[in-house]
Amino acid sequence: MPRLALTLSYDGSRFAGWQTQPHGRSVQDALERALAVIAGHRVPTICAGRTDAGVHALRQVVHFDTDTQRPDTAWVRGVNAHLPAGVAVRSVMPVADDFHARFGALRRRYRYLLHGSPVRHPLFIDRAGWTFRPLQLAPMRAAARLLIGEHDFSAFRSAECQAASPVRRLDELTIDERSPFLVFTFTGNAFLHHMIRNLMGCLLMVGDGRRSAEWVGEVLAARDRRQAAATFAPDGLYLDGVEYDARFGLASWGDDLLTAFA
Repeated sequence: MPRLALTLSYDGSRFAGWQTQPHGRSVQDALERALAVIAGHRVPTICAGRTDAGVHALRQVVHFDTDTQRPDTAWVRGVNAHLPAGVAVRSVMPVADDFHARFGALRRRYRYLLHGSPVRHPLFIDRAGWTFRPLQLAPMRAAARLLIGEHDFSAFRSAECQAASPVRRLDELTIDERSPFLVFTFTGNAFLHHMIRNLMGCLLMVGDGRRSAEWVGEVLAARDRRQAAATFAPDGLYLDGVEYDARFGLASWGDDLLTAFA
């Protein structure tokens, strides 16, 4: 059966996360309902990263199988006509039968958009995280360097995490100042449940002076979730893209975060 890969963007604040839910208000539920209209049959989907409620996507990758022949415009504009506000198919392409959106992903990139201001801006609610505390970049960047590499990230996984192993490889953790925002970029082979939001909580405690940069390394080594900071808000977290073997022909990363935000 032919396999197609979609790229999808969505506003996570409008949905109960990616994964299908009994009440039907997840991104997956909305997408599968729309695909079924165009395909004429039920269309199960597999995504690259199962985002939580409130987490957005600039370039989520989804694959599905169908014998139904439709032009690309039907899988993009046709499906979009049946999707609710806040989610849209951006592109579609045929892929090899051995392509797998989740298990074939080599790396995933997430970005966290943080707005720093004494008063929260109402137009950034659900689009960016917020802190009223002044932040120092140097100690946060020093703490970030301690997290690069392959580690046991048990201290940064949620109690509900179902991953078989807490070991993950973090290839990139950068912090860029693009006033009035800070943009945190996390690139790795995979991420545990709430891992990035828990890392954000720790980095912000370092940035506002409540903890030292070295403390983050101590938390990592302790492998104890109780020693880390509270889970930070999902508002500013975006799945920015997914990297696959070049033979599949899918572009890796999504739009520039601030361009998409604007």
